[in-house]
Amino acid sequence: MKIAVIKESAPGETRCAAIPETVKKFSALGATVAVERGTGEQAMIADADFEAAGATVGSRTEVLQGADAILCVLGPDPSSLAGAAKGALLIGALDPLGRRDSIEAFAKAGLEAMAMEWMPRISRAQSMDVLSSQSNLAGYKAVIEAADAFGRAFPMMMTAAGTISPAKVFVMGVGVAGLQAIATARRMGAQVSATDVRSATKEQILSLGAKPIFVENVAGIEGEGAGGYATEMSPEYQKAQAELVSSHIAKQDIVVTTALIPGKPAPRLISDAQLATMRVGSIIVDLAAEAGGNVEGCVSGQSVQRHGVTIIGASNLARSLPADASALYARNVFNFLSAFWDKEAGKPVLPDDDELVKGTRLTRDGKVVHERLN
Repeated sequence: MKIAVIKESAPGETRCAAIPETVKKFSALGATVAVERGTGEQAMIADADFEAAGATVGSRTEVLQGADAILCVLGPDPSSLAGAAKGALLIGALDPLGRRDSIEAFAKAGLEAMAMEWMPRISRAQSMDVLSSQSNLAGYKAVIEAADAFGRAFPMMMTAAGTISPAKVFVMGVGVAGLQAIATARRMGAQVSATDVRSATKEQILSLGAKPIFVENVAGIEGEGAGGYATEMSPEYQKAQAELVSSHIAKQDIVVTTALIPGKPAPRLISDAQLATMRVGSIIVDLAAEAGGNVEGCVSGQSVQRHGVTIIGASNLARSLPADASALYARNVFNFLSAFWDKEAGKPVLPDDDELVKGTRLTRDGKVVHERLN
């Protein structure tokens, strides 16, 4: 089996879908790996490193020739895959809902497209979960970005000239990114609090040494949706949460928002009126910026100021840590393919009735087959 690894072409994308470690692992399974020239340059991986691991390096045309699987981070322009064999696997974060035309084009080209970001969030798929691996880095980087923009230190400092109070950090949304943001802010010496619509996260917040801020005695506070995602809340809960947030964020220095609802715009957590109550010089990092933002006035990919508060519209912060992000992503992809590897066939065999296959397979035999797209 030939595996092609292509160079990312999306503006600002720094990651790659394979690293020398996974090249060696694929080779050990009996596969040959071809890497497009320059694929790892922004992730600090030289072409020579891929060659030393056993891969061949060449042009896009050369690596696609005869490939049985094509690995990418973001879905490429379908026209750039000219020459790919019919029936080849295309594996990456393909944004099926946002790039439906591309999914149709992949189907027309005869590719079997697999969306890694639609991996079911079940125990056996944890090592394949690209959303979690990338969100973990984003949560860490969000706090680093906030600290860089903040005009004060994070930890309490006792000096001969007086005591510096610790920064107050509030994390809204306690998924993978939120938990890492809490842990990072705590390590940096901040006083941390956090909230989530899922009541089960209270114990996780406490376990990291942060203070949970929760709406109490209001119907609909469980908030647990399929796969562990949050769901939309009742109007009563939304009102109570808005009042709680308003009173709390007015005392905070840093706020990190992470709330996302799959397939829908990001929920609005902080209004302009609430922003106006915050201290001048406060920082908000909105990790949901690409989905419309949790904060009113947020602009994806930009830092803006409103009422003296800086709002950082964080755009895929994992890209700012390309070496680690690529390593985790590449291992996610390897773990997925190796889980279905058939030694006799010398390639992965993807059963139609497998939960992971059904969750990620978008196209097959020239058709779009995923239920969410039909």
